[in-house]
Amino acid sequence: MPTAALRFGLINAAVWCVYGAVSLAMGRAFAGGESSGYTLVVILLTVLLWTASASLRRVALARGWLRCEPLALAWRLGFAVAGLALLVQAGIAVVLFFALGQGWVTLHGTGARYSVGAAFGYWVNTVIMLALWTGVWAGRRMLRRARESEVAALRAESARSALELDALRARLNPHFVFNALNNLRALILEDPGRARELVTRLSSTLRHALEHSQHEWTTLGEEISVVGDYLAVEQVHYESRLQPRIDVSDALHGARLPPMALQLLVENAIKHGIARTAGGGVLAIDAERRGDVLIARVTNAGRLDDGARAGTGVGHAFLHERLARIGGRFELSEHDGRVIATLEIPQ
Repeated sequence: MPTAALRFGLINAAVWCVYGAVSLAMGRAFAGGESSGYTLVVILLTVLLWTASASLRRVALARGWLRCEPLALAWRLGFAVAGLALLVQAGIAVVLFFALGQGWVTLHGTGARYSVGAAFGYWVNTVIMLALWTGVWAGRRMLRRARESEVAALRAESARSALELDALRARLNPHFVFNALNNLRALILEDPGRARELVTRLSSTLRHALEHSQHEWTTLGEEISVVGDYLAVEQVHYESRLQPRIDVSDALHGARLPPMALQLLVENAIKHGIARTAGGGVLAIDAERRGDVLIARVTNAGRLDDGARAGTGVGHAFLHERLARIGGRFELSEHDGRVIATLEIPQ
């Protein structure tokens, strides 16, 4: 299959060959018959316009002109077309006068007419023809780039939606739901009041998971409230093995962060830390503000395995994708037998 450069070369040659053939036919029909001088001018014009358009395309691609804004592209191409048209007409004039002086060609009528007005007219006609062809290939190229950009944006949006759907499915983990329902069944007979509280907490957790993708931002206070509901449900299952500690000042409750960002860290801390550590341990949540950046940390007993260090998994991928869009950062580290997950979110 021919390359883009080869395709353009063939099309470019065909366009200017057709232009030359039409010019010769019009000269024969309307200019009193062909002369050797007129034929030479048409041949020179065809070859030089072919060379100029190919050179202009090469320069535009090499210098990235087609990535410029439309106005910047227009003036670059406009100056290039005007300059190349001037070179084309200068080349034709030099060769034509030399050929006439040597007696190689002749012209009908009074010979070569190169008054200021005539030269300007020749230049304008050359600019028009070169600009029309340049506009065609540049416009087609820009339309193709626009379509490619649109397709890339749609693919990125599709990937983001798929990632959010995967994260949502991960949040509705059947094990979490089954454990909660089993604990609820046991509490109904043993402690009806606590069973009712568990139903309320579970309902709030699931509702937040279902609604999280409808909003771009939430507040730290709202996230802390949802995390509290989630921890209350998990405490029924893990009992004394899960010891939550939340140390977040009320002054920070208005800080913004992506929905479920903090909850994802808490869920990972329980799944990969508390659940795997003999006797469980403390799961601590704290936050501070440094300038225009909110720093939230979730700390739990445990160690980082290779997968966690690499940041793999749906939850981590979801966090990285959301934070990348807002200039935030997510980091996992280990210190003295405790894993620290840190969020940095611009405010």
